[in-house]
Amino acid sequence: MKLCYPACFYQNKETGFYVVEVPDLPGCGSGGHTLAEAILMGIDAASGWILTEMEEGRPVPPPGTIESTEPEEEGGFVDVLLLDIEEYSKKYGRQLIDKTLKIPAYLSTFADEQKIDISKIAQEALSQLYQDHQVASG
Repeated sequence: MKLCYPACFYQNKETGFYVVEVPDLPGCGSGGHTLAEAILMGIDAASGWILTEMEEGRPVPPPGTIESTEPEEEGGFVDVLLLDIEEYSKKYGRQLIDKTLKIPAYLSTFADEQKIDISKIAQEALSQLYQDHQVASG
């Protein structure tokens, strides 16, 4: 599913930093050191906002039009962010993906005897590794 949401862009004249806000998605905003970076970060923020709503079973607000969207600050401008929610979901979604897991027979026997959910253990371990990686990469 591809969606187009209008976004407001503002540039700090002193630092050159761009802020991007998506008025149709309350609280959704981001920014970047260049306009290109701000656009990419805006697409990421808006896609994440929409995916979260969808995964939580909440309705997603329909996009407004570029003509009806006005920047709130002088010097701001409006452009459209093109979001590919299907691609974003494949990369960052919480839907479960089947993966083949190969473990030694003795571990499989042990897991069965102890009624251990191997899938759950793998998810927990990978989630912890992911969180540690996010912290380490800043």
